[in-house]
Amino acid sequence: MRAMVLDGVGEPLRAAEMPEPEPGSVEVLIRVHACAVCRTDLHVVDGELPDPKLPLIPGHQIVGTVERIGERVERFAAGDRVGVPWLGHTDGSCRYCLADRENLCDNARFTGYQIDGGYAGYAAADHRFCFPIPEGYPDIQAAPLLCAGLIGYRSLTMVGDAERLGLYGFGDSAHIIIQVALHQGRKVFAFTRDGDVERQGFARQLGAAWAGGSGESPPEELDAAIIFAPVGALVPVALRAVAKGGVVVCAGIHMSDIPSFPYEILWGERVVRSVANLTRKDGEEFLALAPEVPVRTMATPFPLEEANEALKALRGGEIRGAAVLVVD
Repeated sequence: MRAMVLDGVGEPLRAAEMPEPEPGSVEVLIRVHACAVCRTDLHVVDGELPDPKLPLIPGHQIVGTVERIGERVERFAAGDRVGVPWLGHTDGSCRYCLADRENLCDNARFTGYQIDGGYAGYAAADHRFCFPIPEGYPDIQAAPLLCAGLIGYRSLTMVGDAERLGLYGFGDSAHIIIQVALHQGRKVFAFTRDGDVERQGFARQLGAAWAGGSGESPPEELDAAIIFAPVGALVPVALRAVAKGGVVVCAGIHMSDIPSFPYEILWGERVVRSVANLTRKDGEEFLALAPEVPVRTMATPFPLEEANEALKALRGGEIRGAAVLVVD
């Protein structure tokens, strides 16, 4: 099969012919149609997440068709269209799994990090960590739902009933979650890189009540903020923008160091918290909700062999919405 392979962190991906994976007893073999490109892929390729499996096929927002199933698979059959997210395996027995917090599993393994992912013609995945894809979503539009959507959704659940919501960083996750937040009756304020008037206009087109640079103050106090940009300096910025009792959610798996800040901007029962990974429950809830909103994803397609160009465009902030590799 065709594949884009990471041989060493910090190196460009290599186009290669690889053996088609053989599914295990609880796995499905998926013919990959599309795989969205995530900022987490950048963190893996750039070495900001430690000790990836090498060589590695990245990619964890996979949409494809089941070709074969292992002997213990009962949920799916050949021909089913499925999606594969970041969380690829849990032990089911650690204290986190036993407390329905499998996103924190001590022995979790992740697609496109410790498990070969979807920058390839085929992928093998544990059927228990795959999701049926809702009808009405073409492959390219469905792929960003598998991480940008899921992590955004989990982050949104962390803000409770906040009515005035700030989104810092308006990329793939934010362009999905603003649609869900508005559907829930919230008022959204979008923050981009200073001077990025094009992305600010995009946020307003999607329904943001206000859009400006991250260095600007919103016209109203926020009840909560979600930080999608991997920039630690935004934490004190967001804390200054939220009202007493507000929450600041850090949505990324990696973030630059958070600078010191005065206690007074945390005081007043403000909260800073992170979101780690996802649970299968998150996936089931969000993929049921997405068609009701309905969530519409904006995707910029790239051929599989242009994965390095897609990563470069994402790194440079050139993608509006999500970048998606078209495989089949």
